[in-house]
Amino acid sequence: MNKHHITRRGLILGGLSLAITGCTTNEDGPPVGWSTFGSDPDSDPQYRRQEVAYSGGEPPGTIVVNVEERFLYYVEGEGRATRYGVAVGQEGLTFKGEAKIGRKAEWPSWKPTDDMMARKPRLQEYADGVPGGPLNPLGAAALYLYQGGQDTMFRVHGTNAPWSIGHAVSNGCIRMTNNNIMDLYGRAPVGTRVIVI
Repeated sequence: MNKHHITRRGLILGGLSLAITGCTTNEDGPPVGWSTFGSDPDSDPQYRRQEVAYSGGEPPGTIVVNVEERFLYYVEGEGRATRYGVAVGQEGLTFKGEAKIGRKAEWPSWKPTDDMMARKPRLQEYADGVPGGPLNPLGAAALYLYQGGQDTMFRVHGTNAPWSIGHAVSNGCIRMTNNNIMDLYGRAPVGTRVIVI
């Protein structure tokens, strides 16, 4: 088993690193909807879900995302965590700090924010939103991150672009394979503390 240790160095508390952004698919890679479930055989084995050693000190039930390393940890306690590979936001678009899961949804709908459409005009064709389902960029489930009772517009969610795991490609959200987001969805209730470093 691959063991990995993480510390809270580099933790930036209090707020967003950028104003409201959102989530979208990557412009590169296979067509949208190419692979929504399964073992994602083309992904790097290090990004597959596994139990690892963990020394961060957070209480069990905490989610810790290390953006630089492209890993999300669900703290289990007794020096262990479940580690998942993730895709993160492009430079300058990543949420950092603390939040809580304010709500959860399976097969959520998605609508690009005004900021996203300004950066990528091609997204204007989705201005009315995309219903939940295999072609939706949020994948099988989403955990909505809140601060002070307000939606930050950042999510931990599934993806219809599993080849993006391990890369910085999104508009700021944390992507997981659909299998992994469903596993985390079942573990993390509303109110779960999320730390992004």
